[in-house]
Amino acid sequence: MFKLNSLIRPNILKLEAYSSARDEFKGEAEVFLDANENPFGDLNRYPDPNQSKIKKKLSKIKKVNTNEVFIGNGSDEVIDLVFRIFCEPGIDKALTFSPTYGMYDVSASINNVELIKVPLDESFEIDINALNAYINDENLKLIFICSPNNPTGNYFDKTSVEYILNTFKGIVVIDEAYIDFSLEESYTSKINNYPNLIVCQTFSKAWGLAGVRVGAAYSNSEIINWFKKVKPPYNVSTLNQQAVLDRLENKAQFEIEKNIILNEKEKLIKRFEELDLVRRIYPSQANFILIEVADANEIYQTLVTQKIITRNRNKVIRNCLRITVGSKEENDQLIEAMETISKTTTAKA
Repeated sequence: MFKLNSLIRPNILKLEAYSSARDEFKGEAEVFLDANENPFGDLNRYPDPNQSKIKKKLSKIKKVNTNEVFIGNGSDEVIDLVFRIFCEPGIDKALTFSPTYGMYDVSASINNVELIKVPLDESFEIDINALNAYINDENLKLIFICSPNNPTGNYFDKTSVEYILNTFKGIVVIDEAYIDFSLEESYTSKINNYPNLIVCQTFSKAWGLAGVRVGAAYSNSEIINWFKKVKPPYNVSTLNQQAVLDRLENKAQFEIEKNIILNEKEKLIKRFEELDLVRRIYPSQANFILIEVADANEIYQTLVTQKIITRNRNKVIRNCLRITVGSKEENDQLIEAMETISKTTTAKA
């Protein structure tokens, strides 16, 4: 039987959460004299510490209960809180699959937690045989699965993910930053099937709010309560909450923009297929494309001279560039530059 409290750090189990003025009062009021705020201005009041309006809207969109939603200062806060709740510094371990999102490594280091990196196989899929060497370690508390994965772009095979959910006795975090671009179903539909599952999403990608820094976690209410207990009281500002609410009000525009990005991605892939310098295009269920080229360092630097910035992933995946799908104008500019590079390279050869 899964026992959540056995995974939580002892000091966190004893923690008495900070009770803010806005937590202690519920309801409507006209005069607020409880939080030592300045009475003047438009932003003089503390934000809702529970982000209640956002959770109410998300509960309808994601088909979950409001007490199964946590709102964080970006997904990075969610990742950091997972380490702080479940991992004893210097003792416990976490695991992920490499190559993947770099913040798991950074947060592990900040929290003094060893991060085991299990290499993906040649198809960028989870290697269960390699994982099984670690999965029964009693100090392994967390497994991070980024799906669709960054920087490879693929959605991991469900059989492998569900094997981990069923076999691992610790917490499984499925990072779905790019799920809105995928044809696959989100694991938010399974949060009540697996008591050890946390699904992490963001407003930075498909929702177009990278500058707002708001992320979300979905899990059973027991796990969400621990997030609420450990987080800072006012972790998401009034301005940022309102930006999310405004965006959620116009889901039709969100769908239009998402479809434009997906259509542009298909056009980019077709154009890449025509370029001699592109050796391989990896399948992607995200808003970026990973391509293998003849010399990633050289092509990256040449694009930089033309003020076009891509992500050089050569140190992670040999001779690969990760290219975000931009606007039609940006994509056309990129292709024009790469066509020129391709012709120059062919001429030299």
